[in-house]
This record gives sequence, structure tokens and C-alpha cells, in this order.
Amino acid sequence: MPKEQVPAKKQNPLLVLGKISAILDSFSLRQPVLTLADLREATSMPASTVQRLVANLVEQGFLDREGDGYRIGMKMAYWAAPATRGKEVLDVISPLLAELRDTTGETACLFRAEAVYRVCVGIAETRHVLRREMHLGELAPLHAGSAGRVLLAWKPELMQRLVEGSLESLTSSTITGLDDLQTAVEATRADGFAITTGERESGASGLSAPVFDSAARLVAAVTISGPTMRMPQAVCEGWVEPLLETAERMTRLIGGRFPGETHRPA
Repeated sequence: MPKEQVPAKKQNPLLVLGKISAILDSFSLRQPVLTLADLREATSMPASTVQRLVANLVEQGFLDREGDGYRIGMKMAYWAAPATRGKEVLDVISPLLAELRDTTGETACLFRAEAVYRVCVGIAETRHVLRREMHLGELAPLHAGSAGRVLLAWKPELMQRLVEGSLESLTSSTITGLDDLQTAVEATRADGFAITTGERESGASGLSAPVFDSAARLVAAVTISGPTMRMPQAVCEGWVEPLLETAERMTRLIGGRFPGETHRPA
């Protein structure tokens, strides 16, 4: 009599979903296209597993093939659109401020430009007793501090507003010369973020990064701020990656893209 065949062991669907999630999480706005080797390194999964799952993801439209690499499929953008439909941009991205606050322990804010000022439109306050005073609706000059630096870097028309007036000295570290400010703004644009110390308040530090919409227009500056005694230069530099990751997640949530990134129509 023939031997009874043992059915192949089925994979746990949740385990498969976890692997698929790991592959999709490997993509970012800074690395939108990844090769199979990149995905193997990012997920630490066997080459055969990555190759099989990627082939299935391409077939289903989760990923698109681009030369020797892959990127998130436009079908995913179509599915994601209803998630933010009818919601204000700030309602969508503000919850990430609490995560950034919990990661760093310091206050996380969102700023938008208003005339020659920046206004706080979102905040997750530090739990430290000693903190920088900040509240929703608070105005601060555009020319002082990291958030203003970011807003000026990605909204060039704002600089023209400053040219028409004078730059007030708030502390001994405030930039009051237009040429010096322009140089600092250009450096911010090149770096992708800004770190400042004592420009608006003595003994206070901040670092900020930009958030963009689907047309690659600046939406806001996301900022970490606190006392310099807890945020010296070395600490601020160590928080650049968490800051940029948060700014990128905010941009992704609203279907945004970085300036210069090709928009790929559906």
C-alpha cells in the first residue's frame, strides 16, 4: 500500500504578515527604492524568503519594480488616501509629537509661519519640572531659533518679509545680520535640519526638521526644545535621527514627498 502523504505544514498567517510588514517598513522617503540585497539586510530574513515575498508583493501591487530595485506600489497610496480623508493635517500628524516627546524626554512642537513670526500649532510637553515655556498659539520671531530656520529654508518668500524690517536681538546669540541669517538658512537646507542654542532664550536649545505635503510644499517644522543643560550640542546631534524619522513619518502620513523627489502618478 502506498504511504500516506503528510500535508505540507502551513505557515502561520500572522507570521507571514509580520514578515511582509518588515519588508514594507524598510522603505522610507530617504530610501524609496531598495534592492533585494537591501531588503535582506534591513529585515535579516533569508534571501529565499525575501525573494518569494517580494515577488508576491509585486504581483499584488504592494510593491512596484524599478530597474533592479523596488518601491512602495501606488496601489498602497490609493488605499491610504481614505485614512486621512476629511481630517485636518495637524490632526493626523500631531499624535507623533507625543512619541517624539517620549523618545527624547523633551517638549516636542509643531510650528507654522505667520507673517514674520512662527506660531506653535501643536505641542507635547515634557514631563520634566524644569522646562522651556511654550504653549499653543505662542508667537516667536522667524529669525531666531531652529524652527524659524527651517521655515525660512523651505519657504524662501519668508526671507523677503524679513528684508523689509530689522532683526531684533533677543539674546547675545541672536543672528541680527541678513547675510549671516541667509548663510545659516542655506546650511539648514543643505543639512535637512537645524540645531540652535540660545538664539531666542539664553540657556535654551532646539532642533527642527521640515514636514512636507504631496506637492513637496512645507507644512510645518517639527521641533524638540528644552534647557541647554539637558540639551547640549552633543545631545542635540544624537537626536537628529529620531527627529528626521518623525518628520518623515509625518510627511508619509499626509501623503507628502520631499522637494526634488519625483511624483509618480497612479
